[in-house]
Amino acid sequence: MRGKLDLGEQPLVLIWEVTQACELACKHCRADAQPRRHPDELSTAEGKALLDQASEFGDGQLVVLSGGDPLARGDLPELVEYGTEQGLRMTLTPSGTNSITPERLAELDDAGLRRLALSIDGGDSDAHDTFRGESGSFEATMAAAEAARNLDIPLQINTTVCAETVEQLPAIRDLVADLDAVLWSVFFLVPVGRGRVLTPIDPERAERVLKWLHEVSDEASFGLKTTEAPHYRRVAMEQQDEGASGLKRRMGIRAGKGFAFVSHTGEVFPSGFLPKSAGSVREESVVDIYRDSPLFQQLRDDDALTGKCGACRYRTVCGGSRSRAYATTGDPLAADPLCDYRPDGFEGSVPDQHPAD
Repeated sequence: MRGKLDLGEQPLVLIWEVTQACELACKHCRADAQPRRHPDELSTAEGKALLDQASEFGDGQLVVLSGGDPLARGDLPELVEYGTEQGLRMTLTPSGTNSITPERLAELDDAGLRRLALSIDGGDSDAHDTFRGESGSFEATMAAAEAARNLDIPLQINTTVCAETVEQLPAIRDLVADLDAVLWSVFFLVPVGRGRVLTPIDPERAERVLKWLHEVSDEASFGLKTTEAPHYRRVAMEQQDEGASGLKRRMGIRAGKGFAFVSHTGEVFPSGFLPKSAGSVREESVVDIYRDSPLFQQLRDDDALTGKCGACRYRTVCGGSRSRAYATTGDPLAADPLCDYRPDGFEGSVPDQHPAD
């Protein structure tokens, strides 16, 4: 385990969307994935150059290969192997399709894959497949999870939280435990891509869910983290009564601050849910973009936040979802409309969760 990172110098997570091609048409898809690969995707050589750049962040940099469905690329094992040789921790988030065969997983395992992340958005096949828009997706996901377990590949489960899935969370928690997953990553809906047609839960419900997730984390055999709900850290601190010491201990990871995303065409975003480009890896290093671009530097400045996020004592450990702020207001520094917490003395208004025009 690496020591505490300097989030101004290195992201905790670097995601590379290797393709937007995918067989599925999931309701929540951030990428608005398409059946065919884009002709301007980063090539194998350009992908290796990106991995070379990523290794300059430091030994053990975590790289997540995502999509679309990354298995739509035939060079995926080559990329995993190359990244592993550069000292990167290579992980994968495929789609729940029949492309995830035991044979392909074994090939990726041999190439050095460190973790497999699968999405489960319902406690059974009916709920999951309805949300995913594809019959058989749940069955394919379960088969992939079993294949990963047989290969001793650590398994992560990703779940989207919105009005359509929130009642399924207890059943999904049970599945995560049954699958011997090492981590449950709970994504709170950001209205981008196809996700614009889904219904977010309201802030009061989100607060209750976050408190419940904290209870789950205390009891579960697996780890738990949230994505695009950094106020989970504030809830955890309140539940544990950590006070000022907790403010100093916890890192405020959010879009652009500990997190970076490279699109299939090489554009660098603070997050896949915050599609505001800071540059292209075809023109400059992802390291320089992350460290020096005005957008990333601004997002890492806790004092630049506005509205109730800027007034909040928890802004250094939370700071709100910059992606949701951007999606709903057009301003990545605005208040996160999903958070129910109101700082003492703050009298301003809070934006709603409808996507910005």
